[in-house]
Amino acid sequence: MKLFAWIVLLTTLITAVSPASAHDRCDKADCAAVKAKIRTIEAKMRSGYSRAQGERYERQLRELRARRYRICR
Repeated sequence: MKLFAWIVLLTTLITAVSPASAHDRCDKADCAAVKAKIRTIEAKMRSGYSRAQGERYERQLRELRARRYRICR
């Protein structure tokens, strides 16, 4: 009976820990990707742009910054 209890406990712990660490890796990768996109757009903005491009860049930055706020905590 004790062996069965240990097996159940270990199985529960393994399944509880594994998805969280995979989720953390995914969030870190998503966070890095969002930050890279923000840096790319900011670099484009430093090189000059038209009014339409500026509006598009600003919209993209707002969306990316909101996503960064949700993901990168």
